[in-house]
Amino acid sequence: MILLNPKQLNRDNADPKTQDILQKTVEFFESRGKKRLKQDDHDRVWYSDFLDLVKKEEIFATLMTPAGYGAKNSRWDSWRNCQFSEILGFYGLNYWYTWQVSMLGLGPIWMSPNEEIKKKTAKLLQEGGIFAFGLSEREHGADLYSSEMKLVPSEKGNYIARGRKYYIGNANKAAFVSTFGKIANTEDYVFFAVESQHKNYECVKNTVNSQNFVAEYALHDYPITDADILSKGKEAWDSSLNTINICKYNLGWASIGMCTHAFYESINHASQRNLFNHKVTDFPHVKQLFVDAYSRLVAMKLFTLRASDYMRSSSADDRRYLLYNPLVKMKVTTQGEEVINHLWDIIAAKGFEKDMYFETAARDIRALPKLEGTVHVNMALIIKFMQNYFFKPGKFPEVQKRNDPANDEFLFRQGPTKGLGKIRFHDYNIAYSSVDLPNVRIFRKQISGLKKLLMLARPTQEQTQDFDFLLILGELFTLVAYGQLIIENAKIYKVEDELLDQIFDFMVRDFSKFALQLFSKSSSTRVQMALCTLLIKKPEVNQERFQKIWSHHVAPLQGSYSMNESSPKTN
Repeated sequence: MILLNPKQLNRDNADPKTQDILQKTVEFFESRGKKRLKQDDHDRVWYSDFLDLVKKEEIFATLMTPAGYGAKNSRWDSWRNCQFSEILGFYGLNYWYTWQVSMLGLGPIWMSPNEEIKKKTAKLLQEGGIFAFGLSEREHGADLYSSEMKLVPSEKGNYIARGRKYYIGNANKAAFVSTFGKIANTEDYVFFAVESQHKNYECVKNTVNSQNFVAEYALHDYPITDADILSKGKEAWDSSLNTINICKYNLGWASIGMCTHAFYESINHASQRNLFNHKVTDFPHVKQLFVDAYSRLVAMKLFTLRASDYMRSSSADDRRYLLYNPLVKMKVTTQGEEVINHLWDIIAAKGFEKDMYFETAARDIRALPKLEGTVHVNMALIIKFMQNYFFKPGKFPEVQKRNDPANDEFLFRQGPTKGLGKIRFHDYNIAYSSVDLPNVRIFRKQISGLKKLLMLARPTQEQTQDFDFLLILGELFTLVAYGQLIIENAKIYKVEDELLDQIFDFMVRDFSKFALQLFSKSSSTRVQMALCTLLIKKPEVNQERFQKIWSHHVAPLQGSYSMNESSPKTN
């Protein structure tokens, strides 16, 4: 079964230490129970008990210390980090968030040439430390050009730090806050580390109404020496963006975890409820919503797993991950919203009840498309790859499934962040030609129509300034890359043809939806409109296939998982 079931935890190729971490994390949440999980969420309780577990079991130290800096089991292994992210997302975004922002805070440190601070960081991780990423500011958001945090040169070649940062997770308790700013007078970029408990560090407030502490903090003439400097100039700029390249990927796993838990809860409720003398799951529209939600969720996971293979296999000569990672952040998280919407249409008012996990998921699923760059920001990045993806394919060796216990060292030496328009991709036709299924064939016709649109009716100068127009065009492009990696991974995970064809049922519909939106834009030309009509297709209807997905994949999930309601100690 491709969906996570914490009560049947059997992680693919996990070494004993990894299996132990994953199992103990599941046991922590299940032993607390859903009642406590929900109560802490509503009361906005800082998750110190979870961080106690992290410290006791050296979880963050094992998972986020690159090889050579920590214990023998420590390595930066994206494969097992994916599994841990999914489990945290499954139980709640709050717990995933402290892991996510620690990863962000560690990025500039592990990319730094400062070996002494790396050794100190490894020790702090072993002691249970969490970390923070001081990038955004209240007035400028993540606009790095406008950063007002300053390092002011002082006597003996040292500095004092002055300025504020805003919306910074973990910044109340972080052992180190990796802080981005500029050196006064020269305006050179700089990353430096500060301690959240230092007397010159002011944690102003929590900016959100949540278990998380997303701080505004201020540095009041905070003393900085060269020992605290992580990077300067272009290296500082690159480390900020390269850190986000790594960590934006995690947002997809949070979405997958939340949607999976919400799916179990929804189908358990619907299958036990009778309306008008019928089980709710017997209604045709309910079956359709469940099959669609399941197909989208499986597609999310197939794509995200495959994107991990490309990230782990990346090099200076193969940076295809720079397309696939933003797609995980943008496409997978927005698909998560679609899944929750479908499930909510099924369980209706039940989704508002305070004792349901679903109530939390329905709220938090909206956050993920808006973190680590909005959908619009990531789409602007993705569009840069479109020309080479469609018209200038390169040749690469086939990327294998990467679940080996390796240290992903390239992630911390990604190099300059420029040159995105030069990145090449392998021919997407290799994947699409490898399967012969009705809805994949229809989707291939839609892809051909999109290429024709790009060749014969490229966006006008005015349209290139209309971000909404480009956003819709980008949605069509992303569906092509999304489907490509899903097909590649369906082969690796031996996904049945019927399920893959059902996935492309919604892919054809989504492609048609965006084509209609492009057609309807006020600025669309007659030629563009005519070509858009060729992209609007109906998927092949196959009731036998649909019923097989329902009976073999969806219906068996009824009662297969429910979270323990309360701790055995309180029963």
